[in-house]
Amino acid sequence: MFTVEQRDALRDRILALAEADPRVVAGAAVGSLALGSGDPFSDLDLTFAVADEVPVAQVLEDWTRTLRDELAAVQLVDLEREPTIYRVFLLPDALQFDLSLTPAARFVPAGPRFRLLFGQTAGDGDLPKPPAATDLFGWGIIYALHSRTCLRRGRVWQAEHYIGAVRDHALALACLRRGLPAVQARGYDDLPADILGGFKRTHIGSLEPEQLLSALSAAVQALLREAAEAGLPSVDPVAARLAGLP
Repeated sequence: MFTVEQRDALRDRILALAEADPRVVAGAAVGSLALGSGDPFSDLDLTFAVADEVPVAQVLEDWTRTLRDELAAVQLVDLEREPTIYRVFLLPDALQFDLSLTPAARFVPAGPRFRLLFGQTAGDGDLPKPPAATDLFGWGIIYALHSRTCLRRGRVWQAEHYIGAVRDHALALACLRRGLPAVQARGYDDLPADILGGFKRTHIGSLEPEQLLSALSAAVQALLREAAEAGLPSVDPVAARLAGLP
């Protein structure tokens, strides 16, 4: 496991790389370390603006070569969300480094966890909107129907996957209602103990059909409960139609 000192050393090396590269005109810390010191388990997330006349991919490949040759970084995955390219690296001692590059003219904060380190942004940016309660409920019900179909077909591993999705959408609804982050399970652990207690039966103990069906039933009830608390008008007709299923 990496140490805080190793993480800080990587941060300093990346910032030195940025300072020495005239193609890079601004940089910021993002993620858990942007607004505080994080904790010993926080990974490193840095984002940079590339001069508009320079292809972002060119800088990314040059930096990747440096990280690989100097620091034994392994490239894990790329994610392109126009106009930004994200690349995730794994360094020795399981230190994760998330690097993102954006053309300077479109370099703006993509969320609240953003701290400018040098240069300037192209504006304030639009903060991402939380998911809509109606969408969380609707997709949760769709996954519940998929779960039931998988169980009937004897596809227990697929059923297990969808049952977990039903539970996740119910938990996301609970987070949304309380002003907690409702994506990527970020708010789950901050929910009140009594709310989390209502999800105990949603955990899947085995792949036996009876266990899966029990967890599915509990997950659906949690989803309906949270949707009712959110005041969604479709809860009652949906509950009635689900109750009529064999």
